[in-house]
Amino acid sequence: AVLWYAGLGFLPVVLIAAVLLGVQYYFSDKLVLASMGAKVVSPQDAPELHAMIERLCVLADLPKPKVAVVHTSVPNAFATGRNPKNAVVAVTTGIMETLDRQELEAVLAHELSHIKNRDVTVITIASFFATVASLIMQFAFWGFGFGGRDRDRGAGAVLLVYLASILVWIISFFLIRALSRYRELAADRGGAYITGAPRNLASALLKISGSMARIPDRDLRQVEEMNAFFIIPALRKNSLESLFSTHPSLDQRLEQLQRLEQQLEGL
Repeated sequence: AVLWYAGLGFLPVVLIAAVLLGVQYYFSDKLVLASMGAKVVSPQDAPELHAMIERLCVLADLPKPKVAVVHTSVPNAFATGRNPKNAVVAVTTGIMETLDRQELEAVLAHELSHIKNRDVTVITIASFFATVASLIMQFAFWGFGFGGRDRDRGAGAVLLVYLASILVWIISFFLIRALSRYRELAADRGGAYITGAPRNLASALLKISGSMARIPDRDLRQVEEMNAFFIIPALRKNSLESLFSTHPSLDQRLEQLQRLEQQLEGL
């Protein structure tokens, strides 16, 4: 209401979007950890987990990120942080109970690839126009307009901006998900090259996917907001959300890993 009475224009909307994305970018690690209830653990708390990540960081030529653990039965892992020097790799207790050492190492290598590729930065920048469009749509929907209190003046321009925002948001929605799927495949490739064993990541993906079907719906709903970060979304296979997934299909990922396995074996 304050922005409306002040005469909200297009530029303030862009500035608001920039601030929101700036907060997301600079505090992504803290925001994500807080939303998941993740706890950063020391080498004394989780020596084996730290040892695996240290070894993989040497292979990937990366500084060691913070290590966090989430107490949930959902088997998953994620990485966040604006750059390799400000990154966090987190795993759930569920994934540590589900996978063997080699499979868990393959998952961690996948997450480190996200950090090396600066995927949080890439997706944040790609989301900028979608965020601007979303804000414009919301302000227009609630009747705040873009020309101050005189809503009759420039109504045509406001309608044009609103329709353009809808179009931008729809296009961005699909493009960002396509980009996210590509980044997941890139992280699979990177993780496979780090460990030199694509079969371990393939085995881990199969186990995680199979275990997801046995997780109670209540537990899946508790972490659904983190699906874009997870190595595999916490979704049922028959969920409509899978049609607009941020991740490629399991079959596509397994096919790529099989090709990488053949390449590494020189076949």
